[in-house]
Amino acid sequence: MSESEEASGDTANAVDPKLLELLVCPLTKTRLVYDAKTRELISKAAGLAFPIRNGVPLMIEEAARKLTDDDFRRA
Repeated sequence: MSESEEASGDTANAVDPKLLELLVCPLTKTRLVYDAKTRELISKAAGLAFPIRNGVPLMIEEAARKLTDDDFRRA
């Protein structure tokens, strides 16, 4: 574990970049964008943000939050 990961506590919430390449939105089957600041996978097409808990993306609609206008501008 690197010092930067230890300092930020991101190791438990880190997602393998190869996994991110394979994941798609479960509703629209479109590509997801990783938001490191919020630790979420963003589906612009569905207007949802899927959380990542302990390095595992929760890819169910019930776990996702609706994107706000601010979220769309950032993503």
